[in-house]
Amino acid sequence: MTPKHFLKINDFTLDEFEYLFDRTHWIKNEFKQYRKYWPLTDRTLAMIFDKHSTRTRLSFEAGMCQLGGSAIYLSTRDTQLGRGESVEDAARVISRMVDIIMIRTFDHSIVERFANHSRVPVINGLTDEYHPCQIIGDIFTFIEHHGSIKGKTVAWIGDSNNVCNTWLQAAEVFDFNVHVSTPPGYEVEPERAGLYGTNHYEEFSCPHDAVKNADLVTTDVWTSMGFEDETEIRKNAFADFCVDAEMMAYAKPEALFMHCLPAHRGEEVTNEVLEGKQSVVWDEAENRLHVQKALMEYLLLGKI
Repeated sequence: MTPKHFLKINDFTLDEFEYLFDRTHWIKNEFKQYRKYWPLTDRTLAMIFDKHSTRTRLSFEAGMCQLGGSAIYLSTRDTQLGRGESVEDAARVISRMVDIIMIRTFDHSIVERFANHSRVPVINGLTDEYHPCQIIGDIFTFIEHHGSIKGKTVAWIGDSNNVCNTWLQAAEVFDFNVHVSTPPGYEVEPERAGLYGTNHYEEFSCPHDAVKNADLVTTDVWTSMGFEDETEIRKNAFADFCVDAEMMAYAKPEALFMHCLPAHRGEEVTNEVLEGKQSVVWDEAENRLHVQKALMEYLLLGKI
């Protein structure tokens, strides 16, 4: 049988996400109650990293351990992938030795090629184009605090990067709206974002206009991995796109603030906002752990 993969948000249906979030809630509650839940005993996760990571590695490795399985860390610098072995050959070999694979890499075509030749489920841990595990953790966090995200408005401020692209895809699946505000030259590229239409997002030149009456305000670093040579240019271009208390005041009083972390305090967000009462960034970071546990359970065992 062809395994089910999770490479982009729109790989799953709304019904699947609703099931996934129900499982996340249950799994998280078991964890908080210190009750052992080991459905993945004797299962092994291979984690392949082409990019540095803190949250992705920790949440997947700890998550697999908490489900009773084991995780193996593989860096492309330390494996034959770093010496020219093809993605296709690596997929054929690795997928014969483990039960599920997570990849964090650069070009999205790498995870697609890997998945096409894998005998086991493949999860996208991040590519230059998409970051689906982050966004399902974010949406679960929103639901925990405010209920359904359907019909709500998410304001994205800053670079239209992989996280922004994934929010835009999620808006189409979950039926909410995204207001995007970027500096000139950093606007959304619909084809790169994998959008089917434009009914769920709107672009604003002024970030305050984008944030107005938003239910959630979110951002990311101005310089993503792989673009370090542009750091100084981007600091100048994004100078007016720092999420501060004045900007948050344009959102709804109960609006949440999110950031996928790591954050550069004083650049894309002020310390006051990051540590403020509307910020849920620490819940958001923790929920990566729980939603990914539910994701691995679903990909390996189906619906429980």
